[in-house]
Amino acid sequence: MEISFNGKRALVTGASQGIGRDIVKQLATCGAEVIAVSRSTDLLASLQQEVPSIKIVAVDLSNWSATKEALSNIGLIDLLVNNAGLAILEPLLDVTEEHVDQLFGINVKALINVTQIVAKDLMARKAPGAIVNVSSQASMAGLQDHTVYCATKGAVDAFTRACALELGPHNIRVNSVNPTVIMTAMGRLGWSDPAKANPMLEKIPLRRFGEVKEVVDAVLYLLSNRSSMITGTCLPIDGGFLAV
Repeated sequence: MEISFNGKRALVTGASQGIGRDIVKQLATCGAEVIAVSRSTDLLASLQQEVPSIKIVAVDLSNWSATKEALSNIGLIDLLVNNAGLAILEPLLDVTEEHVDQLFGINVKALINVTQIVAKDLMARKAPGAIVNVSSQASMAGLQDHTVYCATKGAVDAFTRACALELGPHNIRVNSVNPTVIMTAMGRLGWSDPAKANPMLEKIPLRRFGEVKEVVDAVLYLLSNRSSMITGTCLPIDGGFLAV
């Protein structure tokens, strides 16, 4: 199934590494004009060297007003991927106010802010649009030492459904993808210890972790007209983890 985004402009947050970086590359390969957003200037610069056609914006998305200012002159956006995310994993009794603020600041507050910016423009133009939020299986299942992270991703899913309801009459679709552990460079490092990985793998019927491409493919499908009747959906990419 071929997907083309010729003539479309896409904005991707958390674009400098991991899943976001590959989403940017694939969107550009499929013909989209891509705006890559991250707080890492160096990583954005290296991404632009790989994909010279993209535009880059460096901003700390946890800063509401700075984000609005940084994105005020990016032009028209048709497609949005809210990929920026933060994980601080610790037992509930070790959680600090600072960590709660940091996690909700990126995983929820920043996502709402960027969605509002893009949706306002789409509605003003009466243009169709598609938004994909990168959530997690942690939104639907309790995970050890993930209490606040689980709470933020649960908020992402709830926001996705409510946003789809509100924006649907304007022909703007909103969905999320909910991956299990994905083998980014950081994922391979963090889950390299069999003592940590094996208990998780035993809960996944396919008995493996996900690959970046498997998330990217799902995101592109949900952004494309191939999924034109899908909105308000939270799509697990988890090898069956949530089915157990």
